[in-house]
Amino acid sequence: MPFIRRPGKPTLNYAIDDFTDPWKNAPVIILQHGFGRSSNLWYRWVPYLSRHFKVVRPNLRGFGDSPVDFDQSTGFSADAFLEDILAVIDEVSPGAPVHYCGESIGGIVGVLLAASHPERLRTLNLISTPLAIPQHTQESFAVGYPSWEEAMRALGSEKWTAATNGSTRFPADTEQGLLDWYSADMGRSHVESLVGLAIASKSFDLREHAKRISTPTLGMYPGNGRITRFHEELVRKSIPGIRMVMMPTEFHSIQFFMARQCAKQVLYFASQFDGTPCDE
Repeated sequence: MPFIRRPGKPTLNYAIDDFTDPWKNAPVIILQHGFGRSSNLWYRWVPYLSRHFKVVRPNLRGFGDSPVDFDQSTGFSADAFLEDILAVIDEVSPGAPVHYCGESIGGIVGVLLAASHPERLRTLNLISTPLAIPQHTQESFAVGYPSWEEAMRALGSEKWTAATNGSTRFPADTEQGLLDWYSADMGRSHVESLVGLAIASKSFDLREHAKRISTPTLGMYPGNGRITRFHEELVRKSIPGIRMVMMPTEFHSIQFFMARQCAKQVLYFASQFDGTPCDE
């Protein structure tokens, strides 16, 4: 898994999966995870996309295999994430635009990228992405504690993840093995990275940025989502020409428990804008 090392900047890690024909210059698709997760989240997507695209799965600064080599109390911001993703694009696709797919906060980064650097993108794909973090989400993530941050510090990364899985992310019939794997992967995150990102994310508000997007955009959301509730219509009205797909669930993590359906939507949408065949 390669690393991007920058003087005076956080080190970034990413995974790359490429099963495209070696004689073809296949386009890159970036899959960006959201809050507290890692690039491992996307493993179910790789078989569907990597035959047609060079799949790049970055880890946000301080998460996954991206080391914590910065101050977690000040190092998280929308501008910092934008700078990071531009560094990733420069590394993996110099001189050529990429497809971008982000889930949740990863989608927020994509909105900012599309609004400020449209020349770097072929398509934008948003999965369960709010344009701001709703108050009801912050309260849900507090799981009975005075605040979201206090809950994470009190429970630790893995137990906090497990406590919030059933209320927001996964339906009741989700197999226990999947939930345990998911909690363990998120449990690798440093608590102070979770706290720092939670504090920063409360100030994220991309509503005005969304109105400036000209990149072809696909949005996939759970119907009446427990986290994105009320934001689906806001996204629809804010991003000109967006194609919206509503999934038959209210739970947030469609990118994981509905991976096949989501990946195929992204595959066919992206292929319409660069001629990449996807019928093999």
